[in-house]
Amino acid sequence: METPSVLTQGAAQQRGPMAGEKPAQDPSEPKPGRQRPGRRTKEDQGEETAFRDVVSFTPDPLPVRYYDKDTTRPVSFYLSSLEELLAWTPVMEDGFNVALEPRERRQPPLSSPRPRTLLCHDMMGGYLEDRFIQGSQAQDPYSFYHWQYIDVFVYFSHHTVTIPPVCWTNAAHRHGVCVLGTFITEWQEGGRLCESFLAGDARSYQAVADRLVQMAQFFRFDGWLINIENSLSPAAVRNTPPFLQYLTTQLHQQVPGGLVLWYDSVVQSGQLKWQDELNEQNRIFFDSCDGFFTNYNWQEDHLQRMVAQAGERLADVYVGVDVFARSNVVGGRFDTDKSLELIRKYGFSAALFAPGWVYECLEKSDFFQNQDKFWRLLERFLPTHSICSLPFVTSFCLGLGTRRVCYGKEQAVGPWYHPSAQETQPLFGEHKLAGDGAGWVKTQCCLADAWHGGGSLLLRGLIPPEVDNVAVRLFSLHVPVPPKLFLSMVYKFEGSMDVQVALELTTGEAGSCHVGSVSVLNAETGSRHSPRPLQVPPTKLARWVGRCGQQLSGGWIQRCYEVSLHGCLLQDLLVSFSRLPGSSREEKSFVCRLGEIQVVDANSLLAPLPRVQNVTISQIRWVPLISGSEGLPARLLLSCTLHWSFPLLQARCFRIHCWERTGSSSATEEPSGTEKPVFLGLAFANLYRVVDLAVEAARFGQDGRVEFLVEPVPREGFLVPQAEWGRAALLYSAPQ
Repeated sequence: METPSVLTQGAAQQRGPMAGEKPAQDPSEPKPGRQRPGRRTKEDQGEETAFRDVVSFTPDPLPVRYYDKDTTRPVSFYLSSLEELLAWTPVMEDGFNVALEPRERRQPPLSSPRPRTLLCHDMMGGYLEDRFIQGSQAQDPYSFYHWQYIDVFVYFSHHTVTIPPVCWTNAAHRHGVCVLGTFITEWQEGGRLCESFLAGDARSYQAVADRLVQMAQFFRFDGWLINIENSLSPAAVRNTPPFLQYLTTQLHQQVPGGLVLWYDSVVQSGQLKWQDELNEQNRIFFDSCDGFFTNYNWQEDHLQRMVAQAGERLADVYVGVDVFARSNVVGGRFDTDKSLELIRKYGFSAALFAPGWVYECLEKSDFFQNQDKFWRLLERFLPTHSICSLPFVTSFCLGLGTRRVCYGKEQAVGPWYHPSAQETQPLFGEHKLAGDGAGWVKTQCCLADAWHGGGSLLLRGLIPPEVDNVAVRLFSLHVPVPPKLFLSMVYKFEGSMDVQVALELTTGEAGSCHVGSVSVLNAETGSRHSPRPLQVPPTKLARWVGRCGQQLSGGWIQRCYEVSLHGCLLQDLLVSFSRLPGSSREEKSFVCRLGEIQVVDANSLLAPLPRVQNVTISQIRWVPLISGSEGLPARLLLSCTLHWSFPLLQARCFRIHCWERTGSSSATEEPSGTEKPVFLGLAFANLYRVVDLAVEAARFGQDGRVEFLVEPVPREGFLVPQAEWGRAALLYSAPQ
């Protein structure tokens, strides 16, 4: 290995790791802030950059807003005052909270007139375990995974400026769901705050709006719910519609597809007077933004009156439903379907407030069953939306688990919670054969086994004697198909099964749609195709897909398919279960786990993947762990920040690993070929905070050495050879 660049921490302070990474005009580029990074002086990819540090136990506090005070783990944050909002400008630490996932395209688009479903997440004050950007070890945390029913997600708390924790934005965007933060003012303090920016001239409220837009644009969420829960003076209420108009206009310019919603609270006189409907007293606010979120104590006559008020904007009225069923409301709890039935009867959108009721108020041990029951009761009133882009890859992971698995191999044991790691979720529920047939398939999430991540999709079903197969639609798609499509499925049956499983897809009735290399089955809508599995992948794809048709770790099996389609629209992805040829006609039950599905443009696999570059190590903190001889520590806890360059739109995430080497003065000593790096965690940004990594203390005259490796995970979901990972080493010595 070539000699690495070695820099002392003193020399390292000259330039931040973000320098030169993006064009200066990129609005998401934060200012360097308070960092102590190393600086690369050589860019040769064959070289490894090393950073040198002398161990010191002198406290070097990190900014409390961005890091948990006890552990220094990076956290999502809120702002408590107007002064904090107006003073905010992005610094390096803000980069932790920037969403990696752009909002996936979906069909129908949010702008369509179809009634929408909004989920307003309000749980125990907010910023719970979800505030830990790099995940936590929470046991039995809350998880939401019925995204295919949701159009808009609002993160709600009672802090003045509620910035959605980045984990929610990543998970929602992966499913094509719009994410809003909350700007709220309440009580007498809220009245004073509103007076300070609404009662003056236009420059005051425009400054607030500009900062709200800048935050949404920088952190990559999609807009704001404006909730003024206090009376307004005549001057302040007069400026509220212009404030909303300016905020909405600026947001639309800077955040494509962005939304500004107004909550039903203040009326045009300035009084705090909830109306439970859109009417003449509050429609001036509705006319000034993208939508109106009603209070919860409505009855059917309120809905009847609102039809005329909303006119052509029925879908822009989000009728509030308190799932906790507090006060005088229709439905709520497991009767929320009664609310939805009335709301949809009149063509309005629905705003479900605090559906985490199933977690907060019912037994935690029954959470998944209760959540599935809640959404199953609403299913007929919740239209789904389709996925519109490739690659489409999912391991069905919920972003949590009791252990962590990487492609069939156990990586870590113990509870973990990292909602950014949640993969695209399917349509859940029980699907029965049409007519009077007894066949059925039920889909549910399962943490008991995993191929990749923390869980898999469990499918149970029954093939009745009178049919040969049953199928279940997992995903609704709306994708113009490239000429050659690569599909892969990883699965395992539980027990001995006389049943086989296959991927199926449906294409639209396009006159120009030509299908090659598949056997075609008739279907009720469009054309349904069953590709034939490939035993050996095409030569050019072999590097990526070397496991086709093979038994894998943990009893999993991978099947690969290559499909030639021309001029087609991919509509549905199904899994079909059928009898083995020649087997008896008796009733067949089955239990199958799906570990992963991939649908990829075959040509995209041939493009070279960029390399992780410019890995830097900064913000180093040492803590003595175990004392050795002469009172000196024998073990240390190391915390530091890694930063690197990589085109983020090409990454699903990054896996961070380390190697430790102690007692050697050589900066270039490599671990043995059989030794594997230790997995540290996942990053969904181009920076990662290593926290309390236990390392051996360096002996006098010898350097300790820790090497950090950054493994990119491409959007197609394949393993990248270790030689192509980014890396940097930290050489550390004992204090003189």
